[in-house]
Amino acid sequence: MRLSFVSDIHGNIAGLADVARRVDQLVVLGDLLDYVDYYDPSGGIIGRIFGAERVRPFIALRLAGDFPGLRAYNRELWDSTPDPLGTLTEVVADRYRAVVAAVGPDALLTLGNVDVASVWNEVAGEELPYLDAQSVEIAGRTVGFVAGGSSRPGVPFRRHDQVWKPLIRSAEDFAAAVKAVGPVDVLCSHVPPGIAQLRYDVVPGRLEMYGPGLVEAIDEHRPRLAVFGHVHQPISRRIRRGRTECVNVGHFQRYPEPFEYELR
Repeated sequence: MRLSFVSDIHGNIAGLADVARRVDQLVVLGDLLDYVDYYDPSGGIIGRIFGAERVRPFIALRLAGDFPGLRAYNRELWDSTPDPLGTLTEVVADRYRAVVAAVGPDALLTLGNVDVASVWNEVAGEELPYLDAQSVEIAGRTVGFVAGGSSRPGVPFRRHDQVWKPLIRSAEDFAAAVKAVGPVDVLCSHVPPGIAQLRYDVVPGRLEMYGPGLVEAIDEHRPRLAVFGHVHQPISRRIRRGRTECVNVGHFQRYPEPFEYELR
C-alpha cells in the first residue's frame, strides 16, 4: 500500500483534487485554509474579505515577528465588519466543503494549527472526521495522528480574544494527545518534532512551532516514519533519528506534489 502525504494546502483545492484522483491512499496533514496569502495579499480568506491594501500591513507585521501588533491589527480588521463571526464562518465552511469534495470520504485527514475545528466538525465531521490522538490500521500497519499546533512549553496558555479560533492547544494537551496515540508504525502530525533542523524556516529566519512530546514518542516507540508539515522552507526536510525517518512532506500550496511512502 502506497501512502501519499500532503500538508499545508492553504487553499490549493484544485491541486488537492488532482492528487486525490491519482493516488492509492491520500493522507492530509492539515492547514487546509489560507487565512492570509503571503505571496498574494488579495488572496486568502482575509484578502477576500478585506482586500489587498488592508492585508499588506498584516503581512508586514507577521514577517517582522511583531505578534502583539499582529493580534491588535487582526482585531482591528474584524472589528470593522458588522458580523465578523458569521462572515468568517461562511467563508471557512465553503472552503471545507470544497476540501471534502476534492479528497472524498476515504482520505485520512487531520487539521493544522490554522484550521478551525468547530467549523470542520459542523460541515464535514460526519462525512470525514478529522483524526486526532488516535491511530488507524492500514495494510496491517498502524498510522497515528496528532492534530493542530501547540503553545510553547513553560509558557502559560491563553486563548487570545480573536474571531479566528485556530486549532492551537496547550503544550500539556498536545503532549497528552501524542501519548494517547501510543506506539505506531507511522506517526503523523501537522507540526514537526522539537528538532532544530526541522523547525527552522530559512525565509523568516526563525524556529517555528513544534509539537511537545513528539521527539519523546519517536525515541520511545521508534516508528518507521514520522511525517509533518507546517515549516514551509525548512533548513532540512528530512533527517533520521534512531531508526525513524522524520520527513517534512512539503508546502503543498506552492509545490503540489505528495510525499510517497510504501507501507510494507
